[in-house]
Amino acid sequence: MTARIILPPNPKAGVKMDIRILIQHPMETGFRYDISGAAIAKNVIKSFSLDLDGETLFSGELGTGTSANPFLQFSVILPHSGWLKLQWLDDEGNTGLERVLCNLSS
Repeated sequence: MTARIILPPNPKAGVKMDIRILIQHPMETGFRYDISGAAIAKNVIKSFSLDLDGETLFSGELGTGTSANPFLQFSVILPHSGWLKLQWLDDEGNTGLERVLCNLSS
């Protein structure tokens, strides 16, 4: 699974900033059928988290109401520069991981 992360152009320490991520994932609800009539197994991203240098800043659970290729946006206040780790897990046990260095100005 791949993802695109969008950070503000000049983030500042201690100031609220929006983080956006677009994850490529089919998000199968389990309610669709293939051409032969067999049910397509449910496979959605069930958990998502954001860490800064190993400390969890944000986490959440997603469900079947989330569309394919989910776009997530959330606000955080980062106390210092560091590596952001965005991680997710789907129903099949597949994980996605993206890391980005966030340099904050004072």
